Amino acid sequence: MRHYAGWCQQQGLAALPAEADILSAYLAHLADGCKWATIQRRMAALRKWHELKDEPFVSGHKQVRAVLEGIRRRKGVRQKQAPAFELDEFRALVQSLDPDNPTELRDKLVLLLGFTGAFRRSELVALDIGDLAFSRQGLIITLTRSKTNQYGEVEQKAFFFHPDPLLCPIRTLEAWLAQRPPGGPLLVRFRKGRRHGEVRLTEERLSDKSVDNIVKHYLGVEYSAHSLRASFVTAAKPNGADDLEVMQQTKHRTSAMIQRYTRTDDIRRYNAGKKLGL
Repeated sequence: MRHYAGWCQQQGLAALPAEADILSAYLAHLADGCKWATIQRRMAALRKWHELKDEPFVSGHKQVRAVLEGIRRRKGVRQKQAPAFELDEFRALVQSLDPDNPTELRDKLVLLLGFTGAFRRSELVALDIGDLAFSRQGLIITLTRSKTNQYGEVEQKAFFFHPDPLLCPIRTLEAWLAQRPPGGPLLVRFRKGRRHGEVRLTEERLSDKSVDNIVKHYLGVEYSAHSLRASFVTAAKPNGADDLEVMQQTKHRTSAMIQRYTRTDDIRRYNAGKKLGL
């Protein structure tokens, strides 16, 4: 809304309620430098403003529809997706991290929990120690809020012991908790100490940007925090998990979203041509 109002002010135009010719010009301006998803998001904000003010919104005007259709044709609507990583490479990386190094232990936990829990980065950094419940069978983590759960309904994710301690999210979590006082945020920041190379554990919650930086640091700049979530789906499906099982962890509402998350960039691996029986 601030972006739209600022643009209108620069042009000497009245911003709200939006008129068809002004909105069309604004959309044409956005088309020069914005992705289709960004344009959709800004249209949604404008639509919501008009709805709350009981003002008619001109998104259905033929001029506005024509501009939007032209942008769709020019830019395409496929969103750039976070790539999934190879499971063997991820396994080798996690095994190589030193559990006696506090920073590497924290980063290992970020990677393992983010992947095995199919977490969004915002969900991951919002976790508190009080959200954890251990048992003989494994671990249950309770989410109080998420992108698809805005009303505080109970959502839980299950985690299980791995036979290799170096790949086990629960043992990694236990090692991390042994260094932490009870209570407070689960994932926290380090600060440099007075001595060279010294780091000091804080109680400052890790930011979602930090999760993204951790993924890029260890896996490569082409990956992002969302690659952990995407890779969970991409790894689980070929290993026999059905959509319902995947949705239990990702908390997606529909199978359509699971299909979207399944990365099929390798056309030799995901190809019906291998199943022709010839």
